[in-house]
Amino acid sequence: MPVYNAPLLQVDPKETRRYAGLMKAEGFDEEKIENACQDARLLASPRGIWQIYDYNCDRQEVCADPPFIIQGKKIGAHLAGCDKVILLSATVGEEIEETVTRLFAEGEYTASVLLDAAATTAVEQIADDMEKVIRPKAAAQGYGMRWRFSPGYGDWPIDQQPELIRLAKAGEIGVSLSSSMMLIPRKSITAIIGLYKEGTRKEQAVHAKGCAACSKLDCPSRVVRP
Repeated sequence: MPVYNAPLLQVDPKETRRYAGLMKAEGFDEEKIENACQDARLLASPRGIWQIYDYNCDRQEVCADPPFIIQGKKIGAHLAGCDKVILLSATVGEEIEETVTRLFAEGEYTASVLLDAAATTAVEQIADDMEKVIRPKAAAQGYGMRWRFSPGYGDWPIDQQPELIRLAKAGEIGVSLSSSMMLIPRKSITAIIGLYKEGTRKEQAVHAKGCAACSKLDCPSRVVRP
């Protein structure tokens, strides 16, 4: 099974600022953000894993054993025309989360919030880097890739998360679920990527991505405003 464990060379300060809800904050000490990014890089234990499955887009069915029927119109539209999908998971491990909790308990609230935001940035970067590894492999087989889509985006129910854990084999990198469907470690992600045959169909119209596809309009890190 494909496993990703490349080092995290940097954490993006701009994205960390966004996840911390500071995009409109003027005069904020940039050194604090830089320090949080550096701490996140040193504390992270980057790990990722992915699996490829055949996909029936008419039934929104991942052809696994047992099969997985994906619920939601937006994710169905996003995967339209795909005949394979990649199920992936990524994490930065538990040490960052433990440090965030400790800083908060010690009253270091700013440092805690910034490190938490840097950890979110870090795990998204790991997933981005995984895509960069996967893309040429898919292209060599004649496939193009859609951008990744996670439970909780659009109308894809979060309660389908257990199936992503199962099919991505996320347990192999230490990722599991709490009883309330929260990922453990908390700074982890699961996602699906559609694969479509290049040259066999017109590429679908570009669908909303990331914040634009998410129904949570009051999120402080949202880029696209309603």
